[in-house]
This record gives sequence, C-alpha cells and structure tokens, in this order.
Amino acid sequence: MIRDTTIGAKLWITAVWVVVAFFVINLLAMIATVIISSVATRWLGTWLPAGWTTNWYFTAWSEFQLSDVLIVTFQIAFTVVALSGLLGVTAAYALARRDFPGKKLVMLLFLLPLLVPPITFGIPLATVLYQAGVGGTFWGVVLANLVPTVPFVILVMIPFIEQIDPKVEAAARVFGAGTFQLFVHVLLPMLLPGILAALLLVLVRTIAMFELTFLTAGPTSQTLVVALYYSVFASGVRAVQSIDAMAVVYMVTTLIWLLIALRFVNPTQIVARAKQQTTA
Repeated sequence: MIRDTTIGAKLWITAVWVVVAFFVINLLAMIATVIISSVATRWLGTWLPAGWTTNWYFTAWSEFQLSDVLIVTFQIAFTVVALSGLLGVTAAYALARRDFPGKKLVMLLFLLPLLVPPITFGIPLATVLYQAGVGGTFWGVVLANLVPTVPFVILVMIPFIEQIDPKVEAAARVFGAGTFQLFVHVLLPMLLPGILAALLLVLVRTIAMFELTFLTAGPTSQTLVVALYYSVFASGVRAVQSIDAMAVVYMVTTLIWLLIALRFVNPTQIVARAKQQTTA
C-alpha cells in the first residue's frame, strides 16, 4: 500500500482528525453534563456542582411515573419486534426466492420509509390512523412504527436468505419436509443470526423513534422518548436535575439494547451484503 506523504495530504489527515476529535469531545461533554446534572444538588456558575445526590432519580421515577412509561415502552417495542419479524422475514424470503414483474419497484417502495425523514410521512400516516380510530392508542403507535421497521427487516434479511443454497431446501422437500418443517428445522437455524441481529436493531430503533410515536401516541401509549419530550416542554415548573435523571434513564436503556445488538451484528457486514445484492 502506497501512502501519500505530501504536505497537503498530511494537512488533510490532520484536519480530519481535528474535526473528529472536536465532534467526539463535544458529544462526551454533552453526555457528561447531563449525567453530572442528574446527580447534582445545585450547579450554577461553577465547574462542578456544590454537592452530589441520587435523590433526583427517585424524584423523576415518581414524578414522571417512569415505571409505567417503561412498561408501555417495552410492550410497544416488543410487539413491533414480533410483528416486524413475522412480516419482514416472510416478505424477505418471498423477495429473495421469487422473481416477478415490478420487483425492483417493490424494493424501491420498501426503501422509501428508510430514506425519507419520518416526519414527512408521519403526519399523513397519523391522520389516517386517527380517522381509522386507532390514533392515540397502543396499536396506533405499533402500526406507525411498523412502517419503517418491516422494510428494515426485509432489507437486512434478503442477503442472509440469498446466501443459502436453494438446493438445501430442495433436498429437504425431497425427504418429505413440509413448509413449516422446512422453515423450523432447515432455514431457521441458518437464518437465526440474521433474524436476531435485525430484531435487536428494530428494538433499539423503536425505543429511540420519536416522530412517529409522538404523532400517534396518547396519554397511555407514550414511550420513554416521548415522555421525556413532554417533561421538558409541558407547562409547570420542574427541576432540571429530575429531567436530566430521566434523560439518563433513557440513554442507559437505549445503550444497553444497542450494546446487545452490536454483540450479534456487525454493521459493516450488513453494508457489504447490501452492496453485493445491489451489484448482483
């Protein structure tokens, strides 16, 4: 490998590292500010708080009813995960194994919810859901979140399915395996890493999804990120430290699931498989 050792190249590399370092330092500073504020008794005009306490977490837990919010959050997230897996894996198998007129157009339609900002289609989608009578309910939030998550599962799973030789399925059918037996005993063990990776990322995405959930959630169907938004902008006076404590709970919840997801999936492998599918 030949490296460019000219002064211009060195200056460019230095500039890139400076920008990256500046971004990372600012990101860490913002996170540290929120965490320190959540355990501070009083913090005004000084580098460090006047004292430390964990009482704000108990205050936030009772004031914002975080136990109920977390239960609703995970009920919605796991329902979306289950339905996305059922619909997405099934559709991905059909798209990977069947050729039909307009297949590329169908794939393009699946890409749109992932490429277009959620707010652009979220408003008309919420209007339709409210007109149908499910807006503001648990199932309204679930249906809204399925719009981007099902295509995501499809796009992740198609490369996994295409790398399985169809002769394996043909051999299983020769030995008398039905469709259900074929899926459970042949396909599922080989697809399990891809399914698990896709569903874990869907879980993280659903917990972090604000726009669609905000537009379709009601008083009893708010996820943690929406409840955090209301706690900041709702009327009344609230301690900044308790809001920051709620933000830390949200960050930790999302981070835990993200770390679990990254244990099972390598994002670069997904990108590589997607490129292979595009060039094939």
